[in-house]
Amino acid sequence: MRVGISIFQTAGKIIAGWGSLNQLAVEVKGLGAQSVLIICDPVIEKIGLAERVKNQLASLGVKLGIFSEVEPEPRLQVVEKCLRVINEGGYDLLVAVGGGSSIDVAKAASILVTNSGTIKDYLGVNLVARPGIPVVAVPTTAGTGSEVTPIAILSDEEDQLKKGVVSPHLLPRVAIIDPELTVTMPPHITAATGMDALTHAVEAYISINANASPVTDALALEAIRIISRSLRTAVANGQHKEARSQMAMASLMAGIAFANAGVGAVHALAYPLGAQFHVPHGVANAVLLPYVMEWNMLGALSRFKDMALAMGEKVEGLSERAAAERFVEAVRQLSADIRIPSRLRDLGVTAEAIPGMAEGASKVTRLLANNPRQLSVDDIREIYERAF
Repeated sequence: MRVGISIFQTAGKIIAGWGSLNQLAVEVKGLGAQSVLIICDPVIEKIGLAERVKNQLASLGVKLGIFSEVEPEPRLQVVEKCLRVINEGGYDLLVAVGGGSSIDVAKAASILVTNSGTIKDYLGVNLVARPGIPVVAVPTTAGTGSEVTPIAILSDEEDQLKKGVVSPHLLPRVAIIDPELTVTMPPHITAATGMDALTHAVEAYISINANASPVTDALALEAIRIISRSLRTAVANGQHKEARSQMAMASLMAGIAFANAGVGAVHALAYPLGAQFHVPHGVANAVLLPYVMEWNMLGALSRFKDMALAMGEKVEGLSERAAAERFVEAVRQLSADIRIPSRLRDLGVTAEAIPGMAEGASKVTRLLANNPRQLSVDDIREIYERAF
């Protein structure tokens, strides 16, 4: 049991369940918005979901607009472009519809409306002075957890690294988690986002952050349990209502857990993959997870045993180390079953890039500080080499 003082925070209101998108208009009305901008990526607009959301809000008689220029692993410039649209249109509420990229862009743009400067001024922890305009987050994937985190992750092209804006002012006012919206996700995205959620839960459970608590532990372990039992089905049969619902809830729980307990070395090592090689975040996490966990085992053997049990592994009679190894193997098997690549070379990463990536990852001290085992630049390089 963890001891000590911890702080717990999440979105202002969470509405979850099949068909919960139908509550959107009620929530937007309750926030008193006069002008609403829907933020999404081109795919969400193409499949008609942005228009569906717009139609739901039409009855409110408010001004409505759509910004559909969000990109995967969004660059800082996308936030600035979104901000210009917000200011030109006088929008006072943002509805983010999509994966973590759309939600992160909305959160980052919202605080720029009420705080001076550019988004670069707020890369870091607790640098945002004032709350932004309200954000309502509607995730269409089951993985990022961005709808309940005070974090926005963006790509800095100049430094070839993903960086974060971290502030309680980024927490959405409302999060609507409707599993029905995830049914259209293709198998490879279901797999990647599901492993992203698993990584969030795992890293939150072994985190040494002061805000890791019995509450975050309970959420993280339950998320691990659900994902290990539901992700394969969700990937194999996207129309499976129960599996989709379970994954949506597991992603939510993992998101709340890591929003407070933090994540660690897997995410730190994944950042250069996204920035330099444009590897989707969930895929980068999934490939690195077993290799980083092999390293981390010695720093948290008993917790690794807990996670093995949560994944349904038989560990009775095994030593703590053997039980921990069962967990790592269970993660590898899950990734293999849902066809996640097992090597960095399969993602287009080159051996020549590894030293530079190790230097970059070593600078992500905000995350590495949460890791149960310390890593030097040489340690990080060794993990990349093992994963290559």
